[in-house]
Amino acid sequence: MAIPDIERAHGDAETPETTALAAIAAAAPPIPPPLPAPLSETTENSPDDPLTRVYTCLLARDPAHPPAHPADLAAELDLPPARVESAVSALLDMGLLRRTPERAVLPVAPDEAVQRTLGPLEREMRARRQHMERTREQLMAFMPLYESHLLRLTHLRQAEYVELLTDLRAVREAITELGRTCEREVMTAQPGGGRRAEVLEEAVARDEELLRRGVRMRVLYQHTARFSSGTCAYVERVGRLGAQVRTLDDEFMRMLVFDRATAVIPVPDDPHAAVLIREPHVVAFMVGAYERLWLEALPFETEWDRQTIMDISDELKQTIVRLLTEGLTDAAIARRLGLSVRSCRRHVADVMAALGAESRFQAGYLLAQQDRDQPAS
Repeated sequence: MAIPDIERAHGDAETPETTALAAIAAAAPPIPPPLPAPLSETTENSPDDPLTRVYTCLLARDPAHPPAHPADLAAELDLPPARVESAVSALLDMGLLRRTPERAVLPVAPDEAVQRTLGPLEREMRARRQHMERTREQLMAFMPLYESHLLRLTHLRQAEYVELLTDLRAVREAITELGRTCEREVMTAQPGGGRRAEVLEEAVARDEELLRRGVRMRVLYQHTARFSSGTCAYVERVGRLGAQVRTLDDEFMRMLVFDRATAVIPVPDDPHAAVLIREPHVVAFMVGAYERLWLEALPFETEWDRQTIMDISDELKQTIVRLLTEGLTDAAIARRLGLSVRSCRRHVADVMAALGAESRFQAGYLLAQQDRDQPAS
């Protein structure tokens, strides 16, 4: 399932987004032309500065006299006409001078110049701030839509990486399809002792077809599966086609991993449900855990080797001893080791007899005492 790309490619083609932005930009107030540089940036504002001298000269003129022209100011100040023209032009831009209809110049009060020069700029700034707020509100109005889009993408990713199957038929169909499309390897971990006959009958045809296609298959059981005739028959059939089967003493996680890309795990407390996991990091973690279990496991031999059976029986009893010291009940131990409760109790009775214990409490005490008395290696 492809995930839509939420990043839009930039190109020359016009899109609704670019059209909308263009409309917003067109609605914005026009940017005014830059103001002349402040007096402090154009001059040192010293008495000898041409701007200061021109402005001071105009302030000092008798109001009864006719207004002065730049040529008159140049003669009075003994300055080159070009410098006076430049100063007059700068003062006009700053609003400190105004022209008469006769093109003469008159001084303007600085506070009036501030109103005339900066007033439009302040109004422009207020208009732009209002425009910015309106634009922000317009843009943020689309945020719920975008958040809904992100939520939908999250659900798509979750559906791609993790899929919950609550129907047993759907689980079987998914496993069959994964097996049909598997190309390299299947890892199986099936705790719980011997498997039911109907489960093995369903699995053997699918597994033999996989093996004939050259798919590598590894299967993990618990030691107690060795005492199941149906499981032994299954192991013998798939073993002839190259499957590898090993067993462990203690319980482990049930899983199927196909091509190290898709894993199937059970749902706790729901035997009819399963979860399909395709998230690469999670699957890699499960594969690593499987590899560690595989290294600790013993090969499943279908031929009854008396020594192997004795070794496995001893290993089971050692595990039972360990679980007894941890305070587990017979039912909990049986569940951990894939035994029936009756078989578990028989093993517990053998352990207690070997210890000379008359109760589980005494057996736990004696086992703990043995551990303390053993020399450190």
